[in-house]
Amino acid sequence: MANLINGEKKDLDGFSVTRILPSSVKKMVGPFIFLDHMGPALFQPGEGINVRPHPHIGLSTLSYLFSGSMLHRDSLGNVQEIFPGEVNWMTAGRGIVHSERETLEVRSREHELNGLQFWLALPPEKAEIEPSFQHVKKEQLPHYYLEKTIMRLVAGEAYGMTSPVRTHSPMFFIDIISAAGEQIELPHPQYESAVYIQSGSLNISGQSFNAGDFILLDGDEIIQPESHSRFVLLGGERYEQVPYIRWNFVAYSRERIAQAEADWQAQRFAKVPGDEREYTPLPGKK
Repeated sequence: MANLINGEKKDLDGFSVTRILPSSVKKMVGPFIFLDHMGPALFQPGEGINVRPHPHIGLSTLSYLFSGSMLHRDSLGNVQEIFPGEVNWMTAGRGIVHSERETLEVRSREHELNGLQFWLALPPEKAEIEPSFQHVKKEQLPHYYLEKTIMRLVAGEAYGMTSPVRTHSPMFFIDIISAAGEQIELPHPQYESAVYIQSGSLNISGQSFNAGDFILLDGDEIIQPESHSRFVLLGGERYEQVPYIRWNFVAYSRERIAQAEADWQAQRFAKVPGDEREYTPLPGKK
């Protein structure tokens, strides 16, 4: 039976997001341990996204936009502006630092932002791998067409397609636009799965769901759009061990998280070239 999870509004350096995962109902869906819906927001000139350098361990981040843009910088020296339909995939492993800001051109005018940011927990045997970053353009991503449906496989494997994004555990993330009258089966009934509705409405197992709803699935449901709808399907192989999560850190022991906190507090993480003047303090610390 499909189960609804309600998100909570959070402040992210002055920008409001809806935090969906983790929740008290469900900590993870496959490897997905964190999900923020950024926006939709309309910024006036001089305002916008301004997330200062901050650290991560034990996870991969996946950024995916419906509208707007963001400028990624990281401690490996990568500088990459992301636009709708593209993928920024950053694997923290043993540790990475990044910032998310905007270009002068974007900040100088009225602009919007609407997108999703995920964290995917690395499996225990890969939790301390070398950090890396990958940017993939929408033209490089597999697409699948039905009569009333367009699917873009952003990451993982589904419906006989494989994304070029270098994932670290069995999973899938698909962006879908579909219309009333279509019926969509889940790609991997054996995986933990969920759907997030960006716009429109869906009928799942006789229940109607609307934009902003995040629905946990059993694996055998048929998704039927009730109107022109855009939604994402995500999921993956269930983790036998759920890692700890605190602030921006994911790890399989509290001691590892404590070490990461101490390292950040002492500024032992690498700096972000070109963005060294600011940093995000450890919560509760100055």
